[in-house]
Amino acid sequence: MFVQVRKITVTEGNADQVVQRFSGAGIIEQQEGFVDSTVMVKKVRRGEEEVMVLIRWESEEHWKQWEKSDAHIAAHKANLGKPKPEYIISSEGGLYEVKAVKTAVQ
Repeated sequence: MFVQVRKITVTEGNADQVVQRFSGAGIIEQQEGFVDSTVMVKKVRRGEEEVMVLIRWESEEHWKQWEKSDAHIAAHKANLGKPKPEYIISSEGGLYEVKAVKTAVQ
């Protein structure tokens, strides 16, 4: 399994806007190898909130197919040159290969 992580820090009171963007219906759910996405919010300190987005893929190859897909590229081109929303303080990402998973014992 392969995980894409995005951490987006926003001004206080604006986390819901990021949550809506990443939790609404989209084209990623139709991509081969897409497993799921999880969106979480953490109050960092007064004036800031942090939104963490975890997107799980069956494999790194599936993630690469998504990154190179016409749909993904078109979505990014549509936003090219547009300023980022004022409420976004910072955004960073990472890519991880899953090495171990524990599940509940039934």
